[in-house]
Amino acid sequence: MKSDELRLTPGARRILEVASQLFYRDGIHAVGVDTIAAESGVTKRTLYDRFGSKDALVAAYLRRRHELWWQQFEQRIAGAESPRALVVFDAYLDDAAMVSRGCAFVNAAAELPRDHAAYTAIREHKQAVRDRLAELVAEDCPDPAEARRLAEHLFLLVEGAIVHRGLDDSTRPMDVAREIARDLLV
Repeated sequence: MKSDELRLTPGARRILEVASQLFYRDGIHAVGVDTIAAESGVTKRTLYDRFGSKDALVAAYLRRRHELWWQQFEQRIAGAESPRALVVFDAYLDDAAMVSRGCAFVNAAAELPRDHAAYTAIREHKQAVRDRLAELVAEDCPDPAEARRLAEHLFLLVEGAIVHRGLDDSTRPMDVAREIARDLLV
């Protein structure tokens, strides 16, 4: 999942940055293009010229959010000790700014209909996390069937914990989920 950020003008990058902050903080439906344009210092026409629609801007926001999170995730994996599957929990625990309101993708999925242009980005992000987690679990689990089963359990643990982060602004569920994951992996 790649965004088109390299092809964005400086104004479009500013629009995307402002929209990303507002969509995550306030919710996609609560933020209108008037607000995004005003806070970006551009006209609505410029916003529409750069992105075409609010729906396309929402999709760009989610693709960009995936890229930023994924870069940090892979950096953590590169430096992690075994079992490296625990890195997914650490990624959510250590990056408070990215997850202070829970998972942006779960939040977006709650707001958007399944046929929305951005829903593909939501599915792709979750599948990428699920697949990468399965790869990491397989490093420490020689039985492929057991590795798949364990990876699915860990994926559901991390998903539930990140949802609770958004609900009660506590890292406790993620701490507990990581502890359970560690016990399952060692």
